[in-house]
Amino acid sequence: MTSEFLDTKAAAKYLNLSPHTLDRWRWSGDGPQFVKLGRSVRYRLKDLADFVESSLKVNTSKTC
Repeated sequence: MTSEFLDTKAAAKYLNLSPHTLDRWRWSGDGPQFVKLGRSVRYRLKDLADFVESSLKVNTSKTC
């Protein structure tokens, strides 16, 4: 059974990104929502899927 929460490494693998990219996005506020539990950062699968859906683009000429 897969946990609903993923650490940064697992979330990066899910998104096919480097963990460093998620670290930078957390700092800048550009990435998916995350949960901070003490010193641990976790991502919910639903939030990762929502982030992917909200990032869909029709072409590369529009930024919004």
